[in-house]
Amino acid sequence: MFDKALSVFNEIYDRGLVDQHVFCILALSFSKWGEIDKACELIQRMEDCNIRLNEKTFCVLIHGFVKGNRMDKALLLFDKMEKSGFSPDVSVYDVIIGGLCKNKELEKALKLYSEMKESGNKPDGGILSKLISSCSSEQELTQLLNESWEDMDVKTMALLCNSFMSVLVNSGSVDKAYNILQAMIRESIADVGADELLRFKGTVSPNTTSFSIVIDNLLRDGKLDLALSLFRDMDKIGCKKNVLLYNNLINGLCNSNRLEESYEILKEMEDSGYGPTNFTHNTIYGCLCRRQDVGGALDIVRKMRVHGHEPWMKHSTLLVKELSKHGKVMEACRYLADIVQEGFLPDIGSYSAAMGGLINIQEMNLALELFRNICACGYCPDVVAYNILMRGLCKGQRVAEAQDLLNEMTVKGLVPSVVTYNLMIDGWCKSGDIDQAVLCLSQMFGKEREPNVITYTSLIDGLCNAGRPDDALMLWNEMEGKGCAPNRVAFMALIYGLCKCDRPKEALVHFRVMKEMRMKPDIYVYVVLISAFLSDLNSPLAFEILQEMVNEGNFPDPLDKNYQIVRVAIVKLSEDTRTSPLVKNLITKGGIPAINLSDVGTEGGI
Repeated sequence: MFDKALSVFNEIYDRGLVDQHVFCILALSFSKWGEIDKACELIQRMEDCNIRLNEKTFCVLIHGFVKGNRMDKALLLFDKMEKSGFSPDVSVYDVIIGGLCKNKELEKALKLYSEMKESGNKPDGGILSKLISSCSSEQELTQLLNESWEDMDVKTMALLCNSFMSVLVNSGSVDKAYNILQAMIRESIADVGADELLRFKGTVSPNTTSFSIVIDNLLRDGKLDLALSLFRDMDKIGCKKNVLLYNNLINGLCNSNRLEESYEILKEMEDSGYGPTNFTHNTIYGCLCRRQDVGGALDIVRKMRVHGHEPWMKHSTLLVKELSKHGKVMEACRYLADIVQEGFLPDIGSYSAAMGGLINIQEMNLALELFRNICACGYCPDVVAYNILMRGLCKGQRVAEAQDLLNEMTVKGLVPSVVTYNLMIDGWCKSGDIDQAVLCLSQMFGKEREPNVITYTSLIDGLCNAGRPDDALMLWNEMEGKGCAPNRVAFMALIYGLCKCDRPKEALVHFRVMKEMRMKPDIYVYVVLISAFLSDLNSPLAFEILQEMVNEGNFPDPLDKNYQIVRVAIVKLSEDTRTSPLVKNLITKGGIPAINLSDVGTEGGI
């Protein structure tokens, strides 16, 4: 279409048949299509033909250029318009100043604003609001308002004051905006702020927007009592409140656990003819759930049903979790049943929280029963729900049942997560069935689930416990080869496992690497290394580890179960001629306690 129109134009242009009307139509079309440069070229051809744009075309093109974000071309066209003898009206100034403000070219916008006033055009509130919103400093704002205040009517003054307060709160100066609003409420000419930020030159009555700007930001800053005070001031000056203000205050009160006051605001809201919204009810519902107020929560749910609202299930889930955390999981389950009776179906997240709570009080069978019941009611449990149950089953040494759930997941089309496989691998390892754990690892790869450091740590621990340290080391190398960096727990599991498999020298290599990586071993790692080297009749290395433990301040406390083991180790080192002088020296320096053989006896053997 564009090319065809241009072709027709060129044809009639070559015949000398074009006039102002044709030029204007094509220029406007170019602008509408976003072809700003083409429109400018056409305007230049018009000038070459001593044809000029009419006033209306100038105005429409300037609007189009600004809309296309070509402020450079819009300003050039504006200049041409003035040089052609046309006086731009307020709408032209408005669109250009708005475009400059949008592009953060405030200096140019202010210059054009001054020219506008000099030309006799009176700026309206819209232009001034745009300028105010673009001001980057309070000084610029104050100057602009002072220059424009005399020319404004009361409505425009209120609009500009609101814009001014918006800029202040957006820049973090909520207190200054509050002071301006206070001065407006007092209906007096006053200096606002210690630095005389703004001197009112007339009386301005605040409107609902004025209060909303300040109250909302006071609430955001946690200044709830100041917000409430302003809210009450609205009644004193007869300023109408709206639903948004009521809701925001109720939300602020509920977030501060001031539930009783929120009920007072709700009653006032209803008395004023505003019905509570879904947000209103759910704000209060959330507060009741955080308080674990089951009765109150159920009452508000019933009110929601009457009003056609629905409780947000994130609050229901929170209530179930909080009740479960405080040993009230049976009450949580009853609550879920009650809201079902009210016609609201909890989501799977709420039920998952209840199942987790039942498992925490060792009611695994009840958790499974709840799971089967919700499945029978048409719920489709997600991976998280399955993981919760599988974790409980594995912890209770019911790994085979957990495996059944894993199989059920896959049959239903759910893809087990890395967490799912980690639970199963850990469960099989702890139950002593390392082959099943390794099989799970293979299944992970088959499902394109990348094992993480937790996966490898569980398997390495399980392989060592099964007396397969070589396989554990092979898996360790595979982990590093895949770019999975071992963490502190992984290192400690490998070191402990190698020591238990009578491979202390290999354990020591990884112990050194761990420390080079600035990971701090737990006390039991030092103890197992000392014990392993003593069992290997390598007292010098056992003492070396003991000395490191002492130097690093890791000697076990007398109440620590490792304390007795270390005492026995010290006695053994004292009896070895290779390390006896070193032990005595360490005792003399106060690094370790003096230990008599009679104190140790046969307890805590290594």
